[in-house]
Amino acid sequence: MELIVEALRLLKRQAEIQQALRGARGSPVLEERELYLIRNRLAQYPAAVQAIALTAAELHRPIDTLSVRDIEKRC
Repeated sequence: MELIVEALRLLKRQAEIQQALRGARGSPVLEERELYLIRNRLAQYPAAVQAIALTAAELHRPIDTLSVRDIEKRC
């Protein structure tokens, strides 16, 4: 379950950064760098990311609105 918690945290942070980039807030260079690091970390948790993505699809909700409890119910 720890892998899912970490993957979900990273995915939520990724969504937050992407939203900030669209809103032209913050430093784009630093945010792009953080996105790169997040993507590399997420690559270490393919099963957790897949479980999160499938849960989001089944619930018809964006990933950044999910909780660990939502994913636990599905698994």
